Amino acid sequence: MSAPITVVGSLNMDFVVQVAKLPLPGETVLGGGFATIPGGKGANQAVAAGKLGGRVRMLGRVGDDVFGRQLKDNLAIAGVDAAAVLTTAGAPTGVALIFVEVGGQNQIVVASGANARLAPEDVAPALEQASGGFLLLQLESPMETIERAASLGRRQGMTVLLDPAPARPISGSLLANVDVLTPNESEAMLLLDRREGTVSLDEAKEVARALLRLGPRAVILKLGEKGAFLDDGTGGCHVPGLKVDAVDATAAGDTFGGALAVALAEGRAMPEALAFANAAAAISVTRLGAQASIPDRDEVEEVLAR
Repeated sequence: MSAPITVVGSLNMDFVVQVAKLPLPGETVLGGGFATIPGGKGANQAVAAGKLGGRVRMLGRVGDDVFGRQLKDNLAIAGVDAAAVLTTAGAPTGVALIFVEVGGQNQIVVASGANARLAPEDVAPALEQASGGFLLLQLESPMETIERAASLGRRQGMTVLLDPAPARPISGSLLANVDVLTPNESEAMLLLDRREGTVSLDEAKEVARALLRLGPRAVILKLGEKGAFLDDGTGGCHVPGLKVDAVDATAAGDTFGGALAVALAEGRAMPEALAFANAAAAISVTRLGAQASIPDRDEVEEVLAR
């Protein structure tokens, strides 16, 4: 049996509008298709891990409203234990306003709602009872809650994976409790206080090694269509990306994180786990929406077999 996976993080209802081009500041553009799709970086990771076969539980907060109930129902459909997703009186469920351009690029604005009420004492009881397994974290929850979760996860022998998104400054004390840091290119540049927005394959080794010096035990640098670069202190490893026709990049990084945790929880070696996560993320960008885009296990295995 695979190791358990716990996700601490956000749950949002996404309002998605397709546009021919993303609006400039002050500009109004006419949109096309519209949909409400379950999202939130934490819930996306949990659903990805659940759909791909992991034993998953989710810790978070939603409002006492129809969106909150829909988000919890969607977790259950994916096989995720949502008993520790708390209903919050006096705060709405978080929402994200997402514009998706032809080709897959997007703009996202998040109204945190109940997510901003997720406190350290909300997650401590469950994590204090944990023993081993994997803990997935992101940065759409209050930083003090993330830091407390990472500290408890480390104390309880969990492998802590942090996706530093959306990009925010991170304390050294948090990074010291991270086993695997999984930034994309722009997040890596912010952590290193650099201006460049992209990282070439030639630069990936140096960037990953610089991130390692900040405290995590391993770094996986997500490079989009260029794949991913791993450095665990023993040398770099590049896993190539897959060529796909991108429709919407929303939740690709979350899908990667959930898939990576599943593969590692099954005891796969890191290069194999990276290939599994790359395939899952590549499939997700070919579809519109967050959780609606996440593939199931058979789809990922089929891509890997090819």
